[in-house]
Amino acid sequence: MALTSVPAGSMLVARIHGVRDVRLSHEPIPVPGPGESLVRVEAVGLCGSDIHWWTHAGIGDARVVSPLVLGHEAAGTVVEGPLAGSRVAIEPGVPCHACDLCAEGNVNLCPSVRHAGYGVTDGALRAYVAWPSAELHAVPATMTAREAALAEPLAVALHALGLGRVAPGVTVAVLGCGPIGLLAIAAAATAGASVEVATDPLGHRLALAPALGARRAIPVTDGSAGRAAWEATGGRGVDVAIDASGDPGAVEDAMAVARIGGTVVLAGIPDDDRTSFTASVARRKGLTIRIARRLRATLPRAIALISSGAVDAARLVTAAYPLEESEAAFRAAEARAGVKVVIEPDAGR
Repeated sequence: MALTSVPAGSMLVARIHGVRDVRLSHEPIPVPGPGESLVRVEAVGLCGSDIHWWTHAGIGDARVVSPLVLGHEAAGTVVEGPLAGSRVAIEPGVPCHACDLCAEGNVNLCPSVRHAGYGVTDGALRAYVAWPSAELHAVPATMTAREAALAEPLAVALHALGLGRVAPGVTVAVLGCGPIGLLAIAAAATAGASVEVATDPLGHRLALAPALGARRAIPVTDGSAGRAAWEATGGRGVDVAIDASGDPGAVEDAMAVARIGGTVVLAGIPDDDRTSFTASVARRKGLTIRIARRLRATLPRAIALISSGAVDAARLVTAAYPLEESEAAFRAAEARAGVKVVIEPDAGR
């Protein structure tokens, strides 16, 4: 049942309790601790990983152990703290900044990282969030809150492209045209790479790929588009194939379209926490396989690409809901009838 009247000093929060069980409640507005700012949340994109939590009450080996606030693609305005008045995109991962991995720059692999909307760390599907000021990135006044929220998935795409060493002259295939895949296409094209092929089983998502920079858009039929993708490259394959789906068929297609000696980047999350592929194909081609984990210091670059107009992230938003309609937003995202679903906790206040 929707809750619309918020008592003074409290805020509206959406928590997942189990499979397809998101409930609204009133909770105290958080008090920022040392080094934190209080952010009024204005836009939260629903990620594929959020849908895993919605449909499975978990992701991988992480489960809902207590009611959890989801949402890590978030933006808003700082209302208390050293950044008061600033509009910001929220870096969802909070690493320790002290371990060897952090010192190497691999903050996304920090074993002590706290990540919004994961495990026991509440995310942004609430009216206010207290978050470390060091993990808040200012956005220009010209950016909308929706665009600022989409900087996070673009940053994930940039990290995947970085793992593949995508640069001018590199040929790329993107398997899966959800938000991460489409943003990877746009970012790769902006970087001067040639996105030879994009694939997806959903026509309305695949239709966006050419507009964002893909030379060919190939529909997935019968669970596979690998042969068609290979033939579309003239039998040369591509330097870098990015699985942005996690679907077993997309992983196989990535192996199929990668050239001999090429690289496959696995950026998608499989439904059953397992990824497999035909070993003989990968062996005979001598493929390098890299696995993307969230984002790695790429959020500022994502903000710059969106604010400059180089990447038109806003066109991916196909539906927006107030926080009071969180359940409807999750159902819409699960149905994949559009591309990106956004929840706006600040709507109507």
